[in-house]
Amino acid sequence: MRKSKGLIPILTAAILLLSTFLSGCSTATSPASPSAPAKSESPFLETSIQDLQKGLSEGKYTSEEIVRFYLDRIEKYDKQGPKLNSVILVNPKAIEEAKALDQERKSKGARGPLHGIPIVLKDNFDTADMPTSGANKAMAKSQPLKDAFLTKKLRDAGAIIIAKVNLHELARAGTTMSSLAGQTLNPYDLTRTPGGSSGGTATAVAANFAVAGMGSDTVNSVRSPSSAESLVGVRPTYGLLSRTGIIPAALTQDMAGPITRSVADAAVLLNILAGVDPSDKITAAAQGHIPSDYSAFLKKDGLKGKRLGVVKAIVGQDPEVTKVFNKALEDMKTQGAEIIYIDDPNFDTKKISAECDVQVWESNPNLDDYFKTLGPNAPIHNSKELMESGTLDKSIQKLINDSQALMPNNLKDPKYKKALENGAALRELVKKTMDDNKLDAFVYPHQQVLVAKIADGGQPGRNGILASIAQTPAITVPSGFSTPDTNAPQGVPIGVEFMGRQWSEPTLVEIAYAYEQATHHHKPPKVTP
Repeated sequence: MRKSKGLIPILTAAILLLSTFLSGCSTATSPASPSAPAKSESPFLETSIQDLQKGLSEGKYTSEEIVRFYLDRIEKYDKQGPKLNSVILVNPKAIEEAKALDQERKSKGARGPLHGIPIVLKDNFDTADMPTSGANKAMAKSQPLKDAFLTKKLRDAGAIIIAKVNLHELARAGTTMSSLAGQTLNPYDLTRTPGGSSGGTATAVAANFAVAGMGSDTVNSVRSPSSAESLVGVRPTYGLLSRTGIIPAALTQDMAGPITRSVADAAVLLNILAGVDPSDKITAAAQGHIPSDYSAFLKKDGLKGKRLGVVKAIVGQDPEVTKVFNKALEDMKTQGAEIIYIDDPNFDTKKISAECDVQVWESNPNLDDYFKTLGPNAPIHNSKELMESGTLDKSIQKLINDSQALMPNNLKDPKYKKALENGAALRELVKKTMDDNKLDAFVYPHQQVLVAKIADGGQPGRNGILASIAQTPAITVPSGFSTPDTNAPQGVPIGVEFMGRQWSEPTLVEIAYAYEQATHHHKPPKVTP
């Protein structure tokens, strides 16, 4: 008995020593591994910019570890497993940049809330150190001479561009299919599209391949995939953000915007991105309209007393969507909003699209101007060469061909001038309707039907063109899910959209944040745990 008792402390010490040794080996061999005891997935998965920044400042982890974590997830879920196919190109210097930013944090402190935070860019944003393809095969190695204005703003703020992501080719349709990368999947239902054209950004953010991302929006393209993937998407007022260095679709309608998992993260990005760019003349109008901090409008009681106009012409009849939308309206009322119904057929988005959309006229002239910025060594020099390359995805061939057929008189066409006049009339109608009804915002489902199946080959029923033509801000927020089924075990995400007056981003942030905090509908996809 004495021998047995004497062995107990020896065995205990041996076990503790072995445990300590194994723990130390695990940490040493994989410092960024989420399985390491002190570095679990929880600090990085579904985490806000503010919380990540807090952990970085407290020394709980490094930007290098965050980047390695997201790179592991890209490999695990984008290239393997469900093969979501959102990423075109991983930044080969992402880890190197993270290390440099970690060192800078130690020596000088953080630059701000984006210091060391990984962001994905839609691959129509120019990057001086990586190709910008527009997801077109002929442009796969097209190397811009400098960063887009917004790319530079993000980098100056300390953000790490971890990857360039897929889009519907040249941002000219809404299912996120391209000749370069193929079809991006929706992680909530692998048989459905992610929306588009910024579907690669949305899938990457929803699947936690980055903290947030950037998209562009000509008609629906930031808000459509945000609605389809339980995310927040912001199309700002026309002129709040620069378009310089973003491959254009139609500059009368083009805007850039953030795609995030929360309204708070979107506010952080607006703080960084909003501002005047001398190279983009429409941004001059933003002077005097940019608050010092959009985060100041993150108010849980932000719906109290707000008057919201339900645009009846674009609510639709799909039972899954209307069920979720009607519940959203009830939740808004509970939070103190007053709902006013707007019954005007002129807000029908099919009508607006037919009468006001200028893409067919502006597409190729705008592309030609962009190609001129790439210099003589670019693989493609104009839209004619692009057409003749034979690489265009069939879904966008008609638009590009029709625009080319109008060259060189696209912008002199009487039909183009009429479309511009129709757009101006719609802007006046929006203003008058809001004034007459004393509205703070319009509200409607972003998409009248569930986001399309891949096999459908289109993306019907989207409502984003109303804000795009009105040149007003709009924000899409998760509002729930359809009934779960075999393909969509959580259901298909459905987003509600709030559209304000020009320069009313602060009001929209109040409304969207209050609704988000009262309902908490965002959920990560189960296919990428």
